[in-house]
Amino acid sequence: MSILNALYISRRPVAAFVVVGLFWGCFAAYIPVIKDQLGASDGVFGLLLLGSATGLVSSMWIAPRADKVLGARAMQVGAVLLACVWLVPGQITTPILFAVTMGFVGLCSGLLDVVMNERVSELEAEHSRSLMNANHAMFSLAYAVAAVITGFAREAGMPPTPVFAGFGVVAILLVPMLNMEVARVSAEDDHQGKYPLWPIVICGAIVLIAFMSEATVETWSALHVERTLGGGAAEGALGPAMLGFTMTFGRFSGQVIAERFRETQVMIIASLVAALGAIIASIAQTPIIAYVGFGTLGIGVSVIGPMALALVGKLVAPHLRTEAISRCAVIGFSGFFFAPTLMGLVSENYGLRIAFACVALLLIATAPLAVLAARLPLHAKKSAVRT
Repeated sequence: MSILNALYISRRPVAAFVVVGLFWGCFAAYIPVIKDQLGASDGVFGLLLLGSATGLVSSMWIAPRADKVLGARAMQVGAVLLACVWLVPGQITTPILFAVTMGFVGLCSGLLDVVMNERVSELEAEHSRSLMNANHAMFSLAYAVAAVITGFAREAGMPPTPVFAGFGVVAILLVPMLNMEVARVSAEDDHQGKYPLWPIVICGAIVLIAFMSEATVETWSALHVERTLGGGAAEGALGPAMLGFTMTFGRFSGQVIAERFRETQVMIIASLVAALGAIIASIAQTPIIAYVGFGTLGIGVSVIGPMALALVGKLVAPHLRTEAISRCAVIGFSGFFFAPTLMGLVSENYGLRIAFACVALLLIATAPLAVLAARLPLHAKKSAVRT
C-alpha cells in the first residue's frame, strides 16, 4: 500500500512523468526509422542528438525562472509545449533541421523534467517520505507501454508523426491534472548564503551516469537487436520496452527500499547490478540474451537517478531546493542526449558491443561518488507555504 499511497500523494507530478515517458518511449522505438529517414551514419546521428543536449542545457537557466512566472501552471505549459514540438522531428529528412528541432524538444522536455522533479521534492519534504522512485517508475511504465505500441505501429507501416500525435492527444487530456500549487520557502534566519556546490556536483554526476546508461539502451538497443543480432522491427522495439518494464519494477521496488535503507547504500549495489546487465548485453548472441542484459541493467539503473535527485533535495537548504534540483537534473538529464552521441562515435569505430561494454565501466564509477555523497551532511527540514 505504500506504493499506491505514494502515487496518490504525488498524483499531479505523476501525470507529468507519464507524459514525458510516452514521448520518449515512442521516439526510442522509432529511432531506426528516423535514422534511415535522415540517411545518417551512427556517428552522425549521435552528433545530431547534440541538438537535444543544447536545448536541455538551456532549460537549466530557463526552468527556475519559468517556474516562478508560471507557478501552478508550469507543468501544464511544459506538457502542451512538449506535445506540440514532438509533431515535427518525425517529418524531417534534413539532418541540420532535425538537430534544430531536437533542440526545441530538449528545451521543452528539460523544462517539464526540472519542474516535475522539483514538485516531487517539495512533496517529499512536506510529507516526510520518499516519493521520487514511484514517480520515475511511472515514467518507465509509460515509456515501456509507448515503445510496445510503437513497435506494433511500425510493423503496420505507420510513419512517426501520426503516432506522436496520438500520444500528444493523451498528453493534452492529462493537462488538467498538472495544475499544482507551488511551495514557497524563505531562507532561514541563520543561513549564511553559501551555495551548495558539492551536493549538486556529486549528485548531478551520479544522475548523469545513471541517465547516460539508461539513454544508451533507449537509443541504441533497437539497433543492437535489429542490426547486430538480426532481429525484426517488433523485436527491436522490445529492447527499449524491456528496459522500461524492468525499470518500472525496479523503481516501484525502490520506493519500498528507499523507506528502509540509505540512498547511498542502494545506489552502490544498484550500480554493480546495472554494470552486469551492460556486460550481458554486450556479449549477447541472440535477442533473448540481449533482453536479459537490458532487463538486468534496467533493474539496477532504475533507482540510481531518482535516489540521487531525492538526495540533493535533502542536502540543500529548502529555499535553494528548486535551483539545486534544476542544476542537478539538467546535469543528469543531459546524459540522455550526450550518451547517444558518444555511443554513436564508439559504435561507428568499434561496434555496439564495445559501446555497451563502455557503459558497464561507466556504471561502476557510481560507487565512489555514492561514498562521497554519504559524507555530506543532510540539511534540517523546514516547512513550506504553498501559494
